[in-house]
Amino acid sequence: MTGAGDIWWWPYVMILVAGWLATDIWRWLGVFASGRMREDSEVMVFVRCVATALVAGVIAKLILFPTGALDNAPVALRIGAAVCGFAAFFASRQKVVVGVAVGEVVLVGGWLLLGIG
Repeated sequence: MTGAGDIWWWPYVMILVAGWLATDIWRWLGVFASGRMREDSEVMVFVRCVATALVAGVIAKLILFPTGALDNAPVALRIGAAVCGFAAFFASRQKVVVGVAVGEVVLVGGWLLLGIG
């Protein structure tokens, strides 16, 4: 008799199920609840604030306390790439893809110029 640990695909099933449970349930609840709420209601404003704070926190963590390969880049380069991406975002009439692309180009370009990696 083989246990769950002996089956190679078992971890992938657990990741899929855990990922689905952690995200999709809340998405569906949001879809159902948002249809009955006004966009400017206090609850919706709160939800947008929390979502924005979470994104800002993740970005700050990636810039100030990175892990992996990003840890090799100097903090000035990481901050500079974020500032350039932010400026490009506003210069392009708030197109996210432009801001992300410019930030990546500055980060990777600086990385290559400094000979990191």
